[in-house]
Amino acid sequence: MADHPTSNITLPHRRLKLDTLVRLRWLAVGGQTAALLVVHVGLGYPTPAGPAFAMVALSAWFNIFLKIRSPSAMRLSERAAALQLAYDILQMSGLLFLTGGLGNPFAFLLMAPVMVSATGLSARYTVVLGILATVCASVLAVLHLPLPWPIGDDFSLPVVYSVGIWIALVSTLGFMATYAFRVAEEARQLADALAATELVLAREQHLNALDGLATAAAHELGTPLATIYLVAKELSGELEDGDPHMEDLALIHSQAERCRGILRQLTSLSSEADRTYQRMPVSQLLEDVIDPHRGTGVAIHATRSGSGSEPVGTRNAAIRYGLGNLLENAVDFAKTRVDVSASWDDTALSISIMDDGPGFSDNILGKIGDPYLSIRGGKSPQRGTGGGLGLGIFIAKTLLERTGAKLSLDNLAPPRTGAHIRVSWPRKAFEHDSTVDEAPFSAHNGKNARLTQAATDDSSGPQVDA
Repeated sequence: MADHPTSNITLPHRRLKLDTLVRLRWLAVGGQTAALLVVHVGLGYPTPAGPAFAMVALSAWFNIFLKIRSPSAMRLSERAAALQLAYDILQMSGLLFLTGGLGNPFAFLLMAPVMVSATGLSARYTVVLGILATVCASVLAVLHLPLPWPIGDDFSLPVVYSVGIWIALVSTLGFMATYAFRVAEEARQLADALAATELVLAREQHLNALDGLATAAAHELGTPLATIYLVAKELSGELEDGDPHMEDLALIHSQAERCRGILRQLTSLSSEADRTYQRMPVSQLLEDVIDPHRGTGVAIHATRSGSGSEPVGTRNAAIRYGLGNLLENAVDFAKTRVDVSASWDDTALSISIMDDGPGFSDNILGKIGDPYLSIRGGKSPQRGTGGGLGLGIFIAKTLLERTGAKLSLDNLAPPRTGAHIRVSWPRKAFEHDSTVDEAPFSAHNGKNARLTQAATDDSSGPQVDA
């Protein structure tokens, strides 16, 4: 087990709620009480009932203290949670010491706090708690009171069998803790990656909202600007030639005319009637994706071919970001060249990205797209900012699949080297108005909500056709 680097978006996954530990401890208190009553009262076996019930009561009072002192919804730090789980191990060890040590059938409950740590805490604290549980099991193997048994009968385990129980307990503890940690860690990584995806989309939606605000400002400024323009025009007609104010009025008139042109352009950006801006052909999509990566020292060649008319889709931030991320990865690992091609027919559209780099290493090829998968080919990228094939590829895959695309990654067939990424859509899905970019600003109302919704349909500035 190893700790994975965490960021501020992963902290909530690493902090257990106090209520969770309190509820689990109440469950343990109930089970321990029932077991002692059955053995001592029901079966009539001699047990050190006083000390045993005192240890159970200690856990109950500890829970009551925690409930009074702290709110149930409080999230504990890893250290505080680990200390509580360490107490649970020691309390369970004390009960086992009083009731037969490892010969007690309930000895395997020593693993429970370690399992909780494996699913909710980091590897460091899980290892510490595992060592504590192992030490306690080792002590209980040689030091404990007799197992409760009918009066007049003596029960003792052979030494070999006691050693076997110890080995089985420690081995199961290590295996189960590792298994639980890995499963929980994958879930945490997935949650972190999805959170990062939401942050990316939130950024795009914020830009969309700014487009809407710009349109609103254009509408609001239109009336006072028209008044300035009209007054300047009327005043220029009343002044005689050669008047010293004539030049100033001409300047006001020209600048007002310039502002009117700018406002007309801003107003048209989010207009539903401007279908040229609202939708874009595949050729323009490729140019939008490729343009930020020019000048990196790698030649990027784009080709387009297909039967029938060129597919035209909506301006979708998810598609642009996803394809841009894949292209950035190709540029990072390419030696000299990256080829981007689009092909289509009446039913499908496919976009391929090929580079002449080392390609994907065989041991990760089948796992590409999982969050936090590291770099390919055993080498660091030669340039760029990505630093590896990991969370960015997961985000790109998630965004593209949400638009109806299928993503396949492979290496080029020998003797060529490099990676081949293929993204394909059913043509109807690509050309359909996607809702992926809709901003979750449902709490807004009135004019701002309408402007935000309108802005989500076009999330970038004017484009130059490829």
